[in-house]
Amino acid sequence: MHPFYAGWLSLLPPVIAIVLALLTKEVITSLMAGILTGTLIYSIGMGLNPVVGTVQSAFAMMVKKTDLYIIIFCCLLGALVFVVSMAGGSKAYGRGATSKIRSKKSALISTSLLGVLIFIDDYFNCLTVGTVMKPVTDKYKISRAKLAYIIDSTAAPVCIIAPVSSWAAAVGSSLQSTGRFKSGLSTFIATIPFNLYAILTLIMLLVICLNDIDFGPMALREEKAKNGDVGAIETRVDKKFSVSDRGRVSDMLVPVGMLILFAVLGMLYNGGFWGTDPAYHSFTAAFGNCDAESALAWSCFGALIVAFIMFVPRRLMTFKQFMDGVVEGIKSMVPACVILLLAWTISGVCRDLLETAVFIKNFVAASSVPGALLPLLIFIISALLSFSTGTAWGTFGILIPIVVPVAEAVAPNLTIVSLSATLAGSIFGDHCSPISDTTILSSTGASCQHIEHVSTQLPYASLVAGCCAVGYLVAGFTNANLLLTLGTSVPVLLISIWFFHHKSVAAQNLRMKTSETVSKGAVIGGQQPK
Repeated sequence: MHPFYAGWLSLLPPVIAIVLALLTKEVITSLMAGILTGTLIYSIGMGLNPVVGTVQSAFAMMVKKTDLYIIIFCCLLGALVFVVSMAGGSKAYGRGATSKIRSKKSALISTSLLGVLIFIDDYFNCLTVGTVMKPVTDKYKISRAKLAYIIDSTAAPVCIIAPVSSWAAAVGSSLQSTGRFKSGLSTFIATIPFNLYAILTLIMLLVICLNDIDFGPMALREEKAKNGDVGAIETRVDKKFSVSDRGRVSDMLVPVGMLILFAVLGMLYNGGFWGTDPAYHSFTAAFGNCDAESALAWSCFGALIVAFIMFVPRRLMTFKQFMDGVVEGIKSMVPACVILLLAWTISGVCRDLLETAVFIKNFVAASSVPGALLPLLIFIISALLSFSTGTAWGTFGILIPIVVPVAEAVAPNLTIVSLSATLAGSIFGDHCSPISDTTILSSTGASCQHIEHVSTQLPYASLVAGCCAVGYLVAGFTNANLLLTLGTSVPVLLISIWFFHHKSVAAQNLRMKTSETVSKGAVIGGQQPK
């Protein structure tokens, strides 16, 4: 399919999908509407049949953009989670963890720490942290929306500042392809101190977890959790899938541990660590050359084999029960896989068919702004593009080849900061867009309503993005002074968190007083309060 330059119309499909998703709370239909809008624009622009061309283009893009390794990974991980639960591993872990994690604050910090430690890949992070920590967060009445926020905030924001990760490999490759840098990896490392969105997101997460404070929709969701409604959407399990009472903590930790080990070994293997090319005989080079998606699929299959060896010979379940559990676990991941499939498709429609990248490139080239404003402008553009398309990798893959020559021409001393702003804006969009794969997987890993995760997380992500904008403005006018940049953005973030939290507490107190007044009035009027 040949691309068609649609100009500003290329932004319509994601806008329609996002608005419909927020209004209807129904993601699949909204994404499909966005896809068909995009392919209709493409069909009319290319002179195709508006009906046949629209449908044909939509499904052709769906086939083209599907990443089967990620689909396989999600399905096998769902199967692994299900059989571990059937064996009693999750139940035993929940009992063991709650005996050691003795407070809500400890549960929040432990969940965040686990997310930070799993920095190899964001997909792996999203589904693993939720699986392991759900029993603990439920015990201390932490909402699934809060769990999804922690997962999402320690996925891409951590991977983008970890030198050994699938993200570092992708960014390094994009930087190397520009031909302007001797080493893509060393340039990536240089961008880390100025990646304000990742740094400020982790600071905000630390403040919220240490002080157990919230504001906005998250505060309301946490109030419901305190009353016993954590907002879980666990899949209903047939009564034939009974949970063993003989499960041990190791029945969960060993399969998950082997999953991590196999993932690392798989990445090293297909990255060439044991290959014939000596250039990849180091951990950093091998991770930079690896195919993370295929390694994750291999690791899940290996972990399932380990689970089979642990569970069936000990008669925690029969062979048939194990295989039935695998099938049921795969079924539980079907909604997430469908959403991922549609999210990839709408991203492809924007990038490959309607040339959103060309529109953004022309916009950047036509904007004549002072060099000091370049980091801020790049941050805003990359954030909008990433939010609209739901992909950070696609965004920095599009923008890095544009940003490097623009920065070198307009403000050479701000090239590294401009690249950091590109990555930061890409992460912001990926972090909070309803059609982002990591956002979808975070809500899936936490067993949380997807739109609830988006709506509760968006104010937090937007606050951090606003503080980043202040930081990049300072960086531009101070010639990339790191101390002044962080010295401005971090205090602004802390003050903003304090302000919005106290504003939320005041609103909650007002609601309680209003409720009490209404109740008293009902009693005085001779009516029983409802």
